[in-house]
Formats: sequence, C-alpha cells, structure tokens
Amino acid sequence: MSKLGKQLAKTRLILKRPRLTEKAGLLSAAGAHPTYTFEVATHATKPLIKKAVQELYKVVPVKINVVNVPAKTIFARGKKGRRPGLKKAVVQLKSGEKIEFV
Repeated sequence: MSKLGKQLAKTRLILKRPRLTEKAGLLSAAGAHPTYTFEVATHATKPLIKKAVQELYKVVPVKINVVNVPAKTIFARGKKGRRPGLKKAVVQLKSGEKIEFV
C-alpha cells in the first residue's frame, strides 16, 4: 500500500461517517459558516479530526466541537437491550467552502 493509501486509511478510521440528519441540515443552512456533523472514533481528538477533514475533503475547518453521546438502554420486542454510545464532531468550515456528499 502506498503512503497516500495508508494516510487515507488512517483518516477513514478517525471519521466514521457523516451524520445526515434533519438537525445537521438545519445547522448547515442556518449560519454564515457551513457546518457539518460526523461520527468519529472514540479516541479522536480535535486536532486529529481537523487533520482528517483537511486530508479527506480538502477544506479548512475553522472550529470543531466534540460531543460524547452516551449509550441508551432500550426495550425492543419485550427484551432489554442497549444502543451503543458514540462520539460526534460538529465541524465549521470557512465561508464559501462546501463538502459534497454523494
């Protein structure tokens, strides 16, 4: 695997997937700076997230907020279960920049 391939593999381990929800869409449309939400690895820090977004999407993050979403206990079909927790990052970009999700 080439050096570029290894680097992209590492960034994909940090950024799991974009969170395309109604609330995330409203955040992106509301402010002067475009805002995107991602699910990230539990060990990810703000500098690692910033570097991963820069390498993967070729944009410059201005501000990053990180939120730990706790696990929840649920009841499904009469049985007790547990929905896993996750870590999400809210990334704010420079004005005029945009990320295209296909």
